[in-house]
Amino acid sequence: MSASFFEIVQLTDGDYALRRIDDDAAPLVRISFSTEAKEMMEDRELSVAKAMIAAGIEAAGNAGHDIDWEEDESERGNAQRSYTLH
Repeated sequence: MSASFFEIVQLTDGDYALRRIDDDAAPLVRISFSTEAKEMMEDRELSVAKAMIAAGIEAAGNAGHDIDWEEDESERGNAQRSYTLH
């Protein structure tokens, strides 16, 4: 299996995304900041997006053994629910 390389890009709509360098498919991760959040960050959105992605990768690595990577998309159901995580 060859190594994959990733990049963080800013999309045309202003969102940030993590994607494979050699693949134009949908991004692996997409981060969208509200106008209010952007104002609070004072042009540091890219730094915050990088930190969020790094934290997500670390968390996924730590919790990777708890994830059912073979779960079929149809098993998740069609309804998207919103959860508050603390």
